[in-house]
Amino acid sequence: MLSPIPRVTSRRRLANRSRPGPRDKASSRPSSLPLTDWSFVPHPSNSTAPACARSFRELGVPDALSAVLEHKGITEPFPIQGVSLPDALAGRDVCGKAPTGSGKTLAFGLAVLSRLKAKPRAHRRGRRHPSALVLVPTRELAAQIQTDLDPLAAAIGARVTSIYGGVRYAKQLSELRNGVDVLVACPGRLSDLVDRRAVDLSFVEIVVLDEADRMADMGFLPQVRRLVDMTSAERQTLLFSATLDGPVGKLIRDYQHDPARHHVEPTSANQGQVHHHFWRVESQDRIAVTAETVSARGPAMVFCRTKRGADRLSQHLARSGLQSAAIHGDRSQGQRERALAAFRSGRLDVLVATDIAARGIHVDAVPLVVQFDPPADHTDYVHRAGRTGRAGADGNVVSLITHEQRARTAHLQRRLGIPATITSPDVPSLASIDSASGPAARRTGRPASATRVDSGRSARQPATRRTGAKSTRSPRRRPRQSPQR
Repeated sequence: MLSPIPRVTSRRRLANRSRPGPRDKASSRPSSLPLTDWSFVPHPSNSTAPACARSFRELGVPDALSAVLEHKGITEPFPIQGVSLPDALAGRDVCGKAPTGSGKTLAFGLAVLSRLKAKPRAHRRGRRHPSALVLVPTRELAAQIQTDLDPLAAAIGARVTSIYGGVRYAKQLSELRNGVDVLVACPGRLSDLVDRRAVDLSFVEIVVLDEADRMADMGFLPQVRRLVDMTSAERQTLLFSATLDGPVGKLIRDYQHDPARHHVEPTSANQGQVHHHFWRVESQDRIAVTAETVSARGPAMVFCRTKRGADRLSQHLARSGLQSAAIHGDRSQGQRERALAAFRSGRLDVLVATDIAARGIHVDAVPLVVQFDPPADHTDYVHRAGRTGRAGADGNVVSLITHEQRARTAHLQRRLGIPATITSPDVPSLASIDSASGPAARRTGRPASATRVDSGRSARQPATRRTGAKSTRSPRRRPRQSPQR
């Protein structure tokens, strides 16, 4: 039986809100952390967790949930799960910081479902009254969390529903009427449904804020605060993210009481060696360099700053003979899901995205990330780079730097602890890291012969993929259609 959650009085919460903290003041001191450490605001752990646990049952996870994990071949907890679950199961607020792909979803998912398992079904409110709320920044992350939790929830007779924009209201309203125990939602759509009185959050006893820093970057924090304020005053609050910068610190002080803090660094088991390259290019040559790089070392995820830029780059890459698709906020949910499915299955050579795809989308075996436009800050760089080097595989991160971006890039490199070097494009150096073949090799059955990029080529002359024959596609032909079109 789980221990009761300590009641946080409104007077104490008001005191926490007014207490100043170190994160209220921005620090200009550059980080001296090594490249392999993806965290920038370290905190000591004040956990009551055991030093090590070899199974989920040892952590206190109910047998019904542990059996589902064992059936899926998941027997040993990841580090973030091992240190955070005992505190979460004991009813403490938890602040967990771990790199992308470290198992945060199961860390909070098992805590939420274990609490529901201990609660008699007759005491669950059900219809339009969820018992647990998980707030996330993007539709993809919401859908993925539901997919991960559905088998576990079914084992204890609980229901998980995801709520996000880009789809019709009717289906989501129907699911809420049919009953929901765990509600995974994006703040915008959930706020709309709350205003329609389609969902009541007053019986929510456990709140999870996943990727809270991203929600802050996207301007969701006012909505997040409003939604959390609607939940039970005796709620338990779990906060997990890969980075905890800026306003997230104030969110922790306002909505968590003496949280157990856990900081987990990537291990060699789930983090491969990532090679970071900063290439000096002219603005008009970026498309050609990107096409040549993806052809030699893809499949790849390419990040752009704007939605329009992502669409235009995807079209240019398609003209060069690469199978390409773009995802961003203006795409419908169906288009985004089809593009992601095509990329995961290997039917796409390149997925062009805005920062919407930088967090929460788990695609293993992505050998290359290209930053067509540089990230806004070091946290965005971390999340973009986190798309490669997963599951112990190595990866490349290539950033294309124009003359105007050099000073800002130097500051970014210092902040990340990366050597402040910007070199000329060198595609062969990427291809020689391992024996992986690029898109051309997958279609021809022969290794792609990478060549040095000709910096004098115009952007209007798309790069050709050299496979020992002529170009696979004429630049003047109609571009191939992306899967979602």
